[in-house]
Amino acid sequence: MYFATNALARKMEKIAVNAWKKVDLSPSHAYLLMLALDAPGIQPMKLSEELHLEPSTITRLIEKLEEKKLLVRIADGKQTNVYPTSKARALRPKMKQCVADFYDKYSLVLGKEESDRFIKSINRMADKLAV
Repeated sequence: MYFATNALARKMEKIAVNAWKKVDLSPSHAYLLMLALDAPGIQPMKLSEELHLEPSTITRLIEKLEEKKLLVRIADGKQTNVYPTSKARALRPKMKQCVADFYDKYSLVLGKEESDRFIKSINRMADKLAV
Protein backbone atom coordinates (compact mmCIF):
# COMPACT_ATOMS: atom_id res chain seq x y z
CA MET A 1 0.00 0.00 0.00
CA TYR A 2 2.83 2.39 0.88
CA PHE A 3 4.43 2.29 -2.57
CA ALA A 4 1.13 2.24 -4.45
CA THR A 5 -0.21 5.31 -2.65
CA ASN A 6 3.07 7.17 -3.12
CA ALA A 7 3.09 6.34 -6.84
CA LEU A 8 -0.48 7.59 -7.12
CA ALA A 9 0.37 10.75 -5.19
CA ARG A 10 3.31 11.52 -7.51
CA LYS A 11 1.15 11.06 -10.61
CA MET A 12 -1.67 13.19 -9.21
CA GLU A 13 0.86 15.85 -8.20
CA LYS A 14 2.06 16.13 -11.80
CA ILE A 15 -1.49 16.59 -13.06
CA ALA A 16 -2.26 19.13 -10.32
CA VAL A 17 0.92 21.17 -10.83
CA ASN A 18 0.18 21.38 -14.53
CA ALA A 19 -3.42 22.47 -13.87
CA TRP A 20 -2.34 25.26 -11.50
CA LYS A 21 0.40 26.72 -13.73
CA LYS A 22 -2.17 29.13 -15.17
CA VAL A 23 -2.27 31.05 -11.90
CA ASP A 24 1.39 30.55 -10.95
CA LEU A 25 0.55 28.73 -7.71
CA SER A 26 1.36 25.31 -6.35
CA PRO A 27 -1.68 23.11 -5.70
CA SER A 28 -1.25 23.51 -1.92
CA HIS A 29 -1.11 27.29 -2.14
CA ALA A 30 -4.06 27.36 -4.51
CA TYR A 31 -6.33 25.18 -2.39
CA LEU A 32 -5.50 27.14 0.75
CA LEU A 33 -6.27 30.37 -1.09
CA MET A 34 -9.58 28.97 -2.34
CA LEU A 35 -10.57 28.10 1.23
CA ALA A 36 -9.77 31.66 2.30
CA LEU A 37 -11.81 33.00 -0.61
CA ASP A 38 -14.75 30.80 0.36
CA ALA A 39 -14.49 31.65 4.06
CA PRO A 40 -12.84 35.05 4.61
CA GLY A 41 -11.50 35.23 8.15
CA ILE A 42 -10.82 31.50 8.31
CA GLN A 43 -8.41 30.51 11.05
CA PRO A 44 -5.17 28.64 10.36
CA MET A 45 -6.25 25.65 12.47
CA LYS A 46 -9.35 25.21 10.29
CA LEU A 47 -7.13 25.39 7.19
CA SER A 48 -4.93 22.71 8.72
CA GLU A 49 -7.94 20.46 9.31
CA GLU A 50 -9.43 21.03 5.85
CA LEU A 51 -6.19 20.44 3.96
CA HIS A 52 -4.87 17.65 6.21
CA LEU A 53 -1.62 19.54 6.72
CA GLU A 54 0.40 20.31 9.83
CA PRO A 55 -0.05 23.79 11.33
CA SER A 56 3.60 24.65 10.61
CA THR A 57 3.03 23.83 6.93
CA ILE A 58 -0.07 26.02 6.88
CA THR A 59 1.97 28.88 8.36
CA ARG A 60 4.59 28.55 5.60
CA LEU A 61 1.91 28.44 2.90
CA ILE A 62 0.20 31.54 4.33
CA GLU A 63 3.51 33.40 4.51
CA LYS A 64 4.21 32.68 0.85
CA LEU A 65 0.72 33.85 -0.15
CA GLU A 66 1.24 37.01 1.91
CA GLU A 67 4.48 37.64 -0.01
CA LYS A 68 2.47 37.37 -3.22
CA LYS A 69 -0.06 39.85 -1.79
CA LEU A 70 -2.86 37.28 -2.00
CA LEU A 71 -3.61 36.89 1.73
CA VAL A 72 -3.42 38.95 4.89
CA ARG A 73 -3.47 37.77 8.49
CA ILE A 74 -5.28 39.87 11.04
CA ALA A 75 -4.94 39.22 14.76
CA ASP A 76 -8.15 39.31 16.77
CA GLY A 77 -7.16 38.83 20.39
CA LYS A 78 -5.55 35.40 20.60
CA GLN A 79 -7.00 34.36 17.26
CA THR A 80 -5.52 34.94 13.84
CA ASN A 81 -7.87 35.27 10.89
CA VAL A 82 -6.84 34.88 7.27
CA TYR A 83 -8.39 37.05 4.57
CA PRO A 84 -7.99 37.10 0.80
CA THR A 85 -6.91 40.34 -0.83
CA SER A 86 -8.56 41.99 -3.81
CA LYS A 87 -5.76 40.51 -5.94
CA ALA A 88 -6.82 37.04 -4.75
CA ARG A 89 -10.49 37.75 -5.43
CA ALA A 90 -9.59 38.77 -8.98
CA LEU A 91 -7.91 35.35 -9.48
CA ARG A 92 -11.01 33.42 -8.42
CA PRO A 93 -12.44 32.79 -11.94
CA LYS A 94 -9.09 31.48 -13.19
CA MET A 95 -8.75 29.33 -10.09
CA LYS A 96 -12.17 27.80 -10.65
CA GLN A 97 -11.07 26.93 -14.17
CA CYS A 98 -7.92 25.29 -12.78
CA VAL A 99 -10.04 23.12 -10.48
CA ALA A 100 -12.24 22.13 -13.42
CA ASP A 101 -9.22 21.38 -15.61
CA PHE A 102 -7.65 19.23 -12.89
CA TYR A 103 -10.87 17.28 -12.35
CA ASP A 104 -11.42 16.86 -16.08
CA LYS A 105 -7.87 15.58 -16.61
CA TYR A 106 -7.91 12.84 -14.00
CA SER A 107 -11.56 11.89 -14.41
CA LEU A 108 -11.07 11.51 -18.16
CA VAL A 109 -8.52 8.80 -17.43
CA LEU A 110 -10.14 7.23 -14.36
CA GLY A 111 -13.80 7.91 -15.12
CA LYS A 112 -15.97 10.37 -13.23
CA GLU A 113 -17.93 7.84 -11.17
CA GLU A 114 -14.84 5.81 -10.27
CA SER A 115 -12.97 9.00 -9.37
CA ASP A 116 -15.77 10.16 -7.06
CA ARG A 117 -15.98 6.74 -5.36
CA PHE A 118 -12.22 6.61 -4.97
CA ILE A 119 -12.01 10.05 -3.37
CA LYS A 120 -14.67 9.10 -0.82
CA SER A 121 -12.88 5.84 -0.13
CA ILE A 122 -9.43 7.36 0.40
CA ASN A 123 -10.89 10.05 2.66
CA ARG A 124 -12.49 7.33 4.80
CA MET A 125 -9.20 5.43 4.92
CA ALA A 126 -7.25 8.57 5.85
CA ASP A 127 -9.72 9.25 8.67
CA LYS A 128 -9.35 5.70 9.98
CA LEU A 129 -5.58 5.91 9.91
CA ALA A 130 -5.47 9.30 11.65
CA VAL A 131 -3.29 9.03 14.69
